[in-house]
Amino acid sequence: PEFAREYIENLDRKYTYNDVEAIAQKQIEFDKTYTTKNDFIFYDTWLIISKVWFDFVFKKHPEWLHQAILKSQIDLFLVCDTDMPWVFDPVRENGGENRNKLQKMYINELEKYNFKYRIIDGSGEQRLKKAIKIVSQLSTQ
Repeated sequence: PEFAREYIENLDRKYTYNDVEAIAQKQIEFDKTYTTKNDFIFYDTWLIISKVWFDFVFKKHPEWLHQAILKSQIDLFLVCDTDMPWVFDPVRENGGENRNKLQKMYINELEKYNFKYRIIDGSGEQRLKKAIKIVSQLSTQ
């Protein structure tokens, strides 16, 4: 499940630094619960996104977050390109140029931590096929 979306949608106020920290801590809990050696696990949101969000919105992040990211054993990040039109919904805040800026921030963080990533572009079925091909190649390595 995408915990962050549900968490934010159920607030009756604007989210705070403490809310984003609670989301990041839940992501760590998911890692402990779902990580296995033989299966693929796909996360829609993870600590890199939380770290970027802290830095973008609050200009700081919790000290423990860096260490938690370093402990990760994620094999590959699929980064969605910004080539599809942005669609408003009540939880999304950053269309336009901020969308591109955030993507660059995500990629910079992935590179800073030496995580392997691939950018997935295209739309609909094309994007899905690209992602499946990349993940299939990963499973044969």
